[in-house]
Amino acid sequence: MSEAVLGSGGEIEAPGTKGVTDDFSRDKQVFGVPWGKAMMWIFLLSDTFIFSCFLVSYMKVRISTTDPWPIPSEVFALSFGGDPIPLILIAIMTFILITSSGTMAMAVNMGYRKDLNKTFWLMVATAILGASFVGMQAFEWTKLIVEEGVRPWSNPMGAAQFGSSFFMITGFHGMHVSAGVIYLLVVAFRVKTGFYERRDGNYEIVEIAGLYWHFVDLVWVFIFAFFYLW
Repeated sequence: MSEAVLGSGGEIEAPGTKGVTDDFSRDKQVFGVPWGKAMMWIFLLSDTFIFSCFLVSYMKVRISTTDPWPIPSEVFALSFGGDPIPLILIAIMTFILITSSGTMAMAVNMGYRKDLNKTFWLMVATAILGASFVGMQAFEWTKLIVEEGVRPWSNPMGAAQFGSSFFMITGFHGMHVSAGVIYLLVVAFRVKTGFYERRDGNYEIVEIAGLYWHFVDLVWVFIFAFFYLW
């Protein structure tokens, strides 16, 4: 015969199927992982599959095309009054995103310490760095479209697939960065106004936002390695 047991919170749990239904009705957490964090991890996992498909497709196209593939170090070179510097803009963009990961990590640290002022400004700094990245990407797109004549369906420098691959991969990533900037600003201003303090005083949302931002930064490292260095 089943007997009632003592739960982890000190409550008496009913035996058998009644105990199972009671567990679900109390919205129990598995392994102590909050639902918000678990859902973010699931979203990031699904996004990993999408970016992986894009990069694998890019490699397939790059290897199989018979037309000459443009050399990225030449296509994305910039001149500042002298000889063109290969990938200088891309290097700056990469440095900006890596720096933003550092400011986001500090924001998470300050959030758990409940230093709301530092958390707010570090998240705003992260958002500004992200917006700067998007602005540079817009400049890169404009230069490629207006000056080089590259389109998603054509490319005067060689293989037509170059344009479609570039705009699809960098555009999809740029959308993630843009959404992340908005997300960070919303969370930052809620931190500043005491929104989370009035609810439950839990600033775990800052860490969840940080998970998203670190993922976006990591994806860019792979894009940089696959698209610009190969």
